Parts: sequence; structure tokens; C-alpha cells
Amino acid sequence: MVNASRASRPDVDNRTRPQDANRQADIATPLIAWFRAEARDLPWRRPGFPAWGTLVSEIMLQQTQVARVVPRLEAWLTRWPTPADLAASPPADAVRAWDRLGYPRRALALHAAATAIAEQHGNVVPRDVDALLALPGIGDYTARAVAVFAYGDRHPVVDVNVRRVLARALLGQGEPGPAKAKRDLPLMESVLPEDRDDAAATNAAVMELGALVCVARSPACDACPIADRCAWRAAGYPEHDGPRAPRQAKFAGSDRQVRGLIMAELRASDVPVTRDEIEPVWPDAEQRDRALASLLRDGLAVGDDASGYRLPEG
Repeated sequence: MVNASRASRPDVDNRTRPQDANRQADIATPLIAWFRAEARDLPWRRPGFPAWGTLVSEIMLQQTQVARVVPRLEAWLTRWPTPADLAASPPADAVRAWDRLGYPRRALALHAAATAIAEQHGNVVPRDVDALLALPGIGDYTARAVAVFAYGDRHPVVDVNVRRVLARALLGQGEPGPAKAKRDLPLMESVLPEDRDDAAATNAAVMELGALVCVARSPACDACPIADRCAWRAAGYPEHDGPRAPRQAKFAGSDRQVRGLIMAELRASDVPVTRDEIEPVWPDAEQRDRALASLLRDGLAVGDDASGYRLPEG
């Protein structure tokens, strides 16, 4: 449900009306002003925050809430202030330090990226998007985010929050539908100012708006700085009738939950864990074996029934 009274809605018919070009091009101005006044004080937004910290934060933030990331990020950068520091530690240390951030494969990817940065880039996180994409485990979103938020370069940066804001503000759609880079990146590009600082601020502002105001459920339209320019609002908040983005499967009872329980056992032990010690973590033997096999396949665990199971050491 939209958190905006019907009385505050403009008198329009129920047909979706696309945003005209002039209004579309100018959503950056109110967004930048709003962001500079209302943005959360987060470590990666502070002056002098290192590019390495930005890379770490972006990987940690994938499918993880900001409140959980901030303390883990600060501890991580205290322990490993440069890529070379992380590369000098075994992958198992990265997985243990990741703790319960979720999707521990990200810890292995970050360790591999740190090794490549230390060995191939003189311990300096590269600035070029293609060079960032060549790092292990770095995808298009992360590469662009680092180039924009660490180095101030001008690129469109699109995550799920951005796609939702763009779908509503520009296309008049309540939901963004499945991600499509060929559509999403040009759409974000169309609202970026030419000035690099303003473009970076616009990228950050659209993300912040999607995270705090233009949320998936009960968006706070009365508090939105671009409410008067929003195509979805102008059309009377029509229901979404196109393809929808896939929903994440429930965690409870999933293989992800079982993987996490097995990982907790491995993180807590300094010696290999036997299959007998793993069995109590989950009653369904078939699902438990499937989860363990997937951890071995992903390189998050090594070993066998004879030698026991442990985190990767090298």
C-alpha cells in the first residue's frame, strides 16, 4: 500500500502516462539536494575512505542489510587495511571473519580479488571498469560502483533499489520487473548530470531513495523529493501488470540454511570436523548431504569422510 492519501493525488485518469523527456532529465536536481541534506552517515561515504574499503563494502552489501555490514566492515579493514594484507592470510581466515553476513562465497571471491589486486595492480584497487571486471568475483554492478563511489567517475550504477525508483519515477510502473542491463543502464544514464560529482551524487541518491523512501512495500510518497515528477504517482499508482522480478526463496528450511549450519561448525573448529559431528546440525540426511556437497563444490569446505571437513587453507 502506498503511504500517500488519495486526496493528495493529482486529478488524472487511470492510464499510465510516461514521463516526458524534460521532467525525466531533471529528477537529478531535487534528488541531489535531498541526498546532501538527508543521506545516512555511512563509512564508505566519508571523505578519504579508501577504494579498497569501497570494494569490500560493496561485496558485503550484496543481499545484506547495512546495519549488519558496518561493524563487520570496520573490523575487516582494521585487520586487513589493504588487499595485500588479506591476500597474505589463508582463505579460511576470510571465511571465519565473514561470520554470518551470508553467502560466504563472497568471502572467497573477495580474497581472490585481493590477491589479484596485490599481484597485478601494485596493491591498488583499479579504477577502470574493465580492469575491475577482470578481477575474480567482480560483476558489472560492483565494478561500476567502485569506479563511481571510490573514484568519482561517471557511470550509471544500478541495483534493485535503483531499478524500483526508475520504474516508478520514469516508467510509471509499480515494480521494476526482471533486471535487464541493456534497459536499466541506459535508463539510469538518462538521468545522470554531465558533471562527475553530480552524477556520482545522483547514483547514490537514487539508491538511498529506493532503500529508505521508495521501498517495495508502503513507499513513503509524501516524503519523496521527486513525488511531483513521478510517473507512477501521476498515473494514480497503477498495479503492475508486467513480468515481476523473481522473489528470493524462503531461508527457513532451505539448503542455504543447512549450508550455514554446516559452515558454523567448520568456522568454530580448529581441527577437521567429522561427518558424525556434522550430522546433528540437520535431521534430513539427504538435504544435509546435498548442502555439504555444495560447500565442497564451491570451495568453501575441503576434505572427505576419512580426513574430516574443514575450511579452505590455501
